[in-house]
Amino acid sequence: MRYTFFTPGPAALYPTFEKHVKTFIDQQLGSISHRSQQYRDLHKFTVDQLRALLSIPDTHQVFFLGSASEAWERILLNCVEHESFHLVNGSFSKKFYDYALALHKFAHSEQKPMGEGFDAAEIQVPEYAEVICATHNETSSGVQMPVAEIHKLKKNNPTKLLAVDMVSSAPYPALDYSLVDTAFFSVQKAFGLPAGLGVWIVSEACLAKAERLRQYDSLTIGAHHDLPTLWKNALKSETPATPNVMGIYLLGKIAEDFNRIGVESLRKETEHKAGLLYDVVKKHSGLEAFVKEPRHQSQTVVVANTTRDSAEVINQLKAQGMVVGGGYGEFKKTQVRIANFPATSVEQTEKLVRALKGV
Repeated sequence: MRYTFFTPGPAALYPTFEKHVKTFIDQQLGSISHRSQQYRDLHKFTVDQLRALLSIPDTHQVFFLGSASEAWERILLNCVEHESFHLVNGSFSKKFYDYALALHKFAHSEQKPMGEGFDAAEIQVPEYAEVICATHNETSSGVQMPVAEIHKLKKNNPTKLLAVDMVSSAPYPALDYSLVDTAFFSVQKAFGLPAGLGVWIVSEACLAKAERLRQYDSLTIGAHHDLPTLWKNALKSETPATPNVMGIYLLGKIAEDFNRIGVESLRKETEHKAGLLYDVVKKHSGLEAFVKEPRHQSQTVVVANTTRDSAEVINQLKAQGMVVGGGYGEFKKTQVRIANFPATSVEQTEKLVRALKGV
């Protein structure tokens, strides 16, 4: 049986994925030098497509990492001298906080239970915190921080750097990069690609901070892929070390596909499909939305409590050719997580809705 994946990452592959892989192989791009003009052209194409898709200005550079998780360490090493501040309301926002502790930063946090979201007006950022670490979409719990609230957070704290995790939501959030200093995502979620590539978007303000920190003998900004080195190479459409050429190529082609559709059309379709999913969860006697506040309900990862072992629900759907995710961590047996990414069509979502009604 061929399955349709509604898992929150790795997720369904985008429909054009196989075509792009074939082109990559036919053109023998897996064997080109990362110091060749052919690679530089490929690199620049992907960056240009991402700039168009996400409205990334020239004040920001786009870097390619091994994963989105790597961005946590890069941000903390290059942008934090002493103190960071973390909004924690799920497993992945907590991991960002834990990375800060592991790197011996003085990490502050404001914490809420899983399933609850943040609004800018209630957040008190510590005076000496240098970076505010916010999560647009908490993959573990299906909580989304409205983009307007993220922007307000920066406006309320204009002297602090703002980092945004959009791992399981990009390209959905329409971030204003005049207010966002750094953001990051991975390709195995909404971009419908296999895992193995992270994207890190970084401002000139972050670069300036890293260059200042590099002057201190008592600090390190890292020996591998530090920000000034990444930036220097990016200006030439290169990377410091041999990159994931296939992943970068495929990302550029998928971003090009998204640009043909139009990001606003993608966002509207995402919201339409999310509405279908939340509606069936609301009306189902055996399901309940985990996130109660509608303004904090994720549009890209729908999380529902189950009245019975979630494995039963998952197995019944799988028998019909649809794979959804289980709950995260302590919620593994009591929740399902349903990805709502561009790779799954309205028709496929409607089929899932019909199947959910019967489980």
